[in-house]
Amino acid sequence: MSGPRLALAAALLCSCTSPVADANSWWSLAMNPIQRPEMYIIGAQPVCSQLPGLSPGQRKLCQLYQEHMVFIGEGARSAIKECQYQFRQRRWNCSTVDNTSVFGRVMKIGSRETAFTYAVSAAGVVNAISRACREGELSSCGCSRAARPKDLPRDWLWGGCGDNVEYGYRFAKEFVDAKEREKNYARGSEEQARMLMNLQNNEAGRRAVYKLADVACKCHGVSGSCSLKTCWLQLADFRKVGDLLKEKYDSAAAMRISRKGKLELVNSRFNMPTQEDLVYVDPSPDYCLRNETTGSLGTQGRLCNKTSEGMDGCELMCCGRGYDQFKSVQVERCHCKFHWCCYVKCKKCTEIVDQYVCK
Repeated sequence: MSGPRLALAAALLCSCTSPVADANSWWSLAMNPIQRPEMYIIGAQPVCSQLPGLSPGQRKLCQLYQEHMVFIGEGARSAIKECQYQFRQRRWNCSTVDNTSVFGRVMKIGSRETAFTYAVSAAGVVNAISRACREGELSSCGCSRAARPKDLPRDWLWGGCGDNVEYGYRFAKEFVDAKEREKNYARGSEEQARMLMNLQNNEAGRRAVYKLADVACKCHGVSGSCSLKTCWLQLADFRKVGDLLKEKYDSAAAMRISRKGKLELVNSRFNMPTQEDLVYVDPSPDYCLRNETTGSLGTQGRLCNKTSEGMDGCELMCCGRGYDQFKSVQVERCHCKFHWCCYVKCKKCTEIVDQYVCK
């Protein structure tokens, strides 16, 4: 972040040192309607004070950048959707449980799943803010000013209106990390370990968006001759970001807090994680049974695949408890034909299929 307003934002954040309860989260912006930016009144603090889940530092940033809040909410929504897609066939499937904490008590455990959730949420904010800049939705940023890539052919024009990933990255860092930076825990404590874990995973999520952003080009010329090309920086599809972070989840490093207040590997034989890697400090629950203490929803009632040997298979998904079989009616479009000009007409086909549900 740059400029006097962002410097002021950093100063405001540094003044907040009191611990913040984790019952609420800024993720709740995804679950609660947020006014469009044009409906905000400049300096209208009640808008920010009424938004749930914000820490004191995030509330101050809200007051400075009210028009950003709707896009933070959009970023959180896309992150939740991506999380649920990536874990749709797992025992823990990223279910939302309420409008305040969003994922519930399970986020109090510093597990791999929590690491992924923090990373994909930070990535969602970078993605949404970067795109809002390009689309002219925010007064404090515009099109990307990224430097021309060195390997771009000399006769190709560098310009257009690219996604402003630089601004999106910087703003997401200020906003998402604010809740962690304003905490003041004892050095070497479990609370400090969790704070450092969250910061590491937030950064990994932001870097995933930055890393996957690439050059896009458009041809110009008579009859598509492509005698001239204009290129710009463009965000990758968010599914690619989710895929990359899922890979990072699978290879996440187990960490612990040292007496000096830094995260260190539990197993020193492995390489230290980079800023692009996910880390965790607690083992994951098995998520098999409903547990109010840990926030596990269990897998009872979940659909499973009888023929699969993977995590979506009935044996693993149901944790050996067995499963029930039932028949369901599925209606799908079929026998589609293209009619000149210009529409497609389909019939509806009904099929009875076997489905399996965990006991």
